[in-house]
Amino acid sequence: IMFEALFILTIIDAGTRVGRFMLQDLLGNLYRPLGRTSWMPGVIGASALVVGAWGYFLYQGVLDPLGGVNTLWPLFGIANQLLASVALCVATTILLKMYGARYAWVTALPLAWLLTVTFAAAWQKIASPLPRVGFLAQAAQLENALATGSVAANHIADTRTQIFNARVDAVLCGVLLLLVTAVLADSLHVWIGILRGTREAKVSETPFVPSQLQAGEL
Repeated sequence: IMFEALFILTIIDAGTRVGRFMLQDLLGNLYRPLGRTSWMPGVIGASALVVGAWGYFLYQGVLDPLGGVNTLWPLFGIANQLLASVALCVATTILLKMYGARYAWVTALPLAWLLTVTFAAAWQKIASPLPRVGFLAQAAQLENALATGSVAANHIADTRTQIFNARVDAVLCGVLLLLVTAVLADSLHVWIGILRGTREAKVSETPFVPSQLQAGEL
């Protein structure tokens, strides 16, 4: 109970809020009021879409004959490491803007290792020919078992659910890789510009505003 209350629920809450902000920012390019976080219809609609997205996977986990944890666990690990990669991209950018290349290696080296290991593992989960490793290979093996009549009649529905979920995992894994690749490509573009001096190294998005407090008021 403590684990769910203090970890899972807080992660879901924070993830839903961040997802809603990002979705509103994206949809605001199509219809401007949707980008306003003070416009209640946009807030409710975007929140419903985000909750529906993670709620779908929760529902699929309940239906999965192997259990949702077993099905989504590989994606959980990959997503965690890719999220860490995004954080290291941001940290490297900040270090480059503040100190140039002097300290950038502190985060760039772990980033390179993390990307290499996680991308290799994610690709194995998608494309490995071993059914125990690759999502698509597992789906193909189960589909072949259905086609050859090797599955008992009372397990056919469960097998079809496993096939569908394995393919969903493969698609989601590919989407995560594409998104992190886009973040990395944009980060590299910024880093090269800073190192070449063709891009201004701003460390804030708004001008500095001096405090109106006097020394004696602190």
